[in-house]
Amino acid sequence: MSERRLDVDREQMGRDLVSLVLTVVELLRQLMERQALRRVEQGDLSEEQVEQIGETLMHLDARMTELCEQHGLRLEDLNLDLGPLGSLLPRD
Repeated sequence: MSERRLDVDREQMGRDLVSLVLTVVELLRQLMERQALRRVEQGDLSEEQVEQIGETLMHLDARMTELCEQHGLRLEDLNLDLGPLGSLLPRD
């Protein structure tokens, strides 16, 4: 039996893993943002809660941009083409 070796580019593998993790985080951030907007539109939140949510979402968006820059990615790089289903991360 001959052994097969898998040549792995560790740097590329690390970049792909970071990209995958940031994609999941961005998906969750967008879902949280949509949920918050629904709650604001329904009037379920106090003015203070609306303000806190707005600030938190702005900070999360800025942090995602920073993380992407640190790893040589753009937010657009995190989007996955799901074929006939469209894009994973629709941007508003």
